[in-house]
Amino acid sequence: MHIAIVGTGYVGLVSGACFADFGHIVTCVDKDQKKIDALRANQIPIFEPGLEPIVSSNQKQGRLKFTTDLATAVREADAVFIAVGTPSRRGDGHADLSYVQNAAREIAAAMNGFTVVITKSTVPVGTGDAVEATIRAARPDADFEVVSNPEFLREGAAIDDFKHPDRIVVGTDSQRARTVLSEIYRPLYLNQAPLLFTSRRTSELIKYAANAFLATKITFINEIADLCEKVGANVQEVAHGIGLDKRIGSKFLHAGPGYGGSCFPKDTLALARTAQEAGAALRVVETVISVNDARKLGMARKVSQVFDGKVHGKTIAVLGLTFKPNTDDIREAPALSIIAALQDRGAVVRAYDPQGMHEAAKLLDQVTYCEDAYDCARGADALLIVTEWEQFRALDLARLREVMKAPVMIDLRNIYRHDEVTHAGFAYHSIGRP
Repeated sequence: MHIAIVGTGYVGLVSGACFADFGHIVTCVDKDQKKIDALRANQIPIFEPGLEPIVSSNQKQGRLKFTTDLATAVREADAVFIAVGTPSRRGDGHADLSYVQNAAREIAAAMNGFTVVITKSTVPVGTGDAVEATIRAARPDADFEVVSNPEFLREGAAIDDFKHPDRIVVGTDSQRARTVLSEIYRPLYLNQAPLLFTSRRTSELIKYAANAFLATKITFINEIADLCEKVGANVQEVAHGIGLDKRIGSKFLHAGPGYGGSCFPKDTLALARTAQEAGAALRVVETVISVNDARKLGMARKVSQVFDGKVHGKTIAVLGLTFKPNTDDIREAPALSIIAALQDRGAVVRAYDPQGMHEAAKLLDQVTYCEDAYDCARGADALLIVTEWEQFRALDLARLREVMKAPVMIDLRNIYRHDEVTHAGFAYHSIGRP
């Protein structure tokens, strides 16, 4: 099957590479000629484990192409995926759909014969209707269907998520469109991937509801962690105890500095705005947003309290800048808010991250970026673990103590045991544990 994907960001690039790996003929389109040239040379603009070999292999075999020529890609395609960005719109928190609508107009001008236009971008309820209206206005004669097919990819595990999905949600009432989407995803049938067909609006809402629910689980366990600190309980044991309940599940019950990334912050905000305008305000989601924003700043206060509120002039070594491990994505990462708040209090910040320092340097001033964790800790009054990269999970504590000015560890991800760290001579502070 011939597929065109408009947008070579995270979702578009991963989807295009995986569809090509299934055996489809895929053309990925982007307006940025430099980006297209780099992709043709197998230079991947994002860090995603396993993506580069798939892109390289499928380009070599002729199943994956990159171009700026949208018209030709769409004209030759049976299905066209819209995978452009939908950032939060300034001022009101709604998703900015300008890129989606621009793509729809360009697709309309190029369509030739029956075409299924599939929205892969995360979009609010009703966007499919708007895209259909845009295409219909531009091409009243066109034979097409607009389908919702949201993505559920975890950064750092996107390839496995795409090839072994929990579900594939397809929003359409058209039998012709269902046939096309079934054929696109047919290679996954051996994995028994469940295709869930719904109405278009239901499909759009499933994506937002899923992200909001996961964000709620994270925020819930973070607040339980605060309670644990007050009453002398252990949040990890609480999370394990409730996670064994199959109705609850253990995932997303890890206390930490708050959620970040490209999805949860903007999607919860967009869902809350949509609900308010629909007259069905989501108070739980609104509270989750507020609590999560406050938590990031609360982590800076936690660091300050280690020094009795006197962090001015102290050197803090920050390990981890990305919002999660195995990505270079620092969008809405807790580390950004924490570092800025510490600097406002007069702290000196050194930082190290395996993948995120280049992007962080564009947003953070007066931070010293280091070669590794031990270089970062050199001369520091405290070591602050913000992101749980694997290489931070078994640090040489004796070596750290030798290079640090003071042996203080503040572990915002609970990756160490209290007895292990204190035995090495550190003052140890974690989240929600005695």
